Amino acid sequence: MTKLKSWRSLVAGLAVVAVAIAAGFGPARAADPLKVAFVYVSPIGDAGWTFQHDLARKAIEAKFGDKIKTSYVESVGEGPDAERVIRQLAADGNQLIFTTSFGYMNPTIKVAKQFPNVTFAHATGYKRSDNVSTYLARFYEGRYLAGIIAGKMTKSNTLGYVAAFPIPEVVRGINAFARGVRSVNPDAEVRVVWVSSWYDPGKEREAADTLIANGADVLMQHTDSTAVVQAAQDRKVYAIGYHSDMKKYGPKAHLTASTHNWNQFYIDKVQAVMDGTAKSDDTWGGIGAGMVELSPLGDMVPADVRKLVETASADIGSGKLHPFAGPVVDNKGKTRVPAGENISDGDLLGMQYYVEGVVGDLPK
Repeated sequence: MTKLKSWRSLVAGLAVVAVAIAAGFGPARAADPLKVAFVYVSPIGDAGWTFQHDLARKAIEAKFGDKIKTSYVESVGEGPDAERVIRQLAADGNQLIFTTSFGYMNPTIKVAKQFPNVTFAHATGYKRSDNVSTYLARFYEGRYLAGIIAGKMTKSNTLGYVAAFPIPEVVRGINAFARGVRSVNPDAEVRVVWVSSWYDPGKEREAADTLIANGADVLMQHTDSTAVVQAAQDRKVYAIGYHSDMKKYGPKAHLTASTHNWNQFYIDKVQAVMDGTAKSDDTWGGIGAGMVELSPLGDMVPADVRKLVETASADIGSGKLHPFAGPVVDNKGKTRVPAGENISDGDLLGMQYYVEGVVGDLPK
């Protein structure tokens, strides 16, 4: 009888433990890490657009440790393949997905509708939904500073620009560069070659060679590879890199690079998802927010030019100087922004004209 009673007590006790565990009591179990995924348009490499985003991915790993688990897919084309990859990452349980190229905009919006509990953040686009945010840097601010350097360093008064696609983001970069150039050298002009690709080292090199053959002695780029800087090094002209410092690819050519830093934005977005406070919004930060800066200037840049750039950078960061302060006149002679006014963000986001100083017609 005693043994039976003891056995019944043991069974009852085990039942209580089972119920407690099922209810969430008992020994604590570590929370599953937040799964964060990145979609990249080009190889990571060691410089360029994707490289900068991957630095930020590593920054959130360093910040959050085992509280997160990151993954990425690189060299994803902007089209049906992007939609497939984004959908698979959502289906695999990623709770936060960064899609890091303009052409991922529509695929991101489409997949987000199918996964309403996943948070998406799309770089450089303009479409949002309940679970899709956009983020962008004011790249044009760095372009303006680069233009000051180029305008001072050119001897031929011809600057070359290797550009990807004629979307507003790229156009306003060309225009900001030209306005920086003309602020210190009104006689200089900017010539553009379009390559219809974000990342194609062969096409970028060919474009750079064409610009040099037509008299350009300083090159700028809105493409992802280091081919433009390498071409400048080989042809003994100057170049200004983009996305990240490209000095090692052309130490005698590299004046500086217009770079961007995504670290804090990614950290803040991850924290918001963890806290349950993530919302659909637009982020557009520049020099003042620490998202845009120039890499260290090359030794060939004179002290007086360095001072000009330092002053302009501080003034842009404080809001004293706007790269598109009026008057803004296009290269057909039409006034787009009157004297005494600054261009609106809306007009910047939709910019589809060349300013004075840029040669040629904008492709349609």
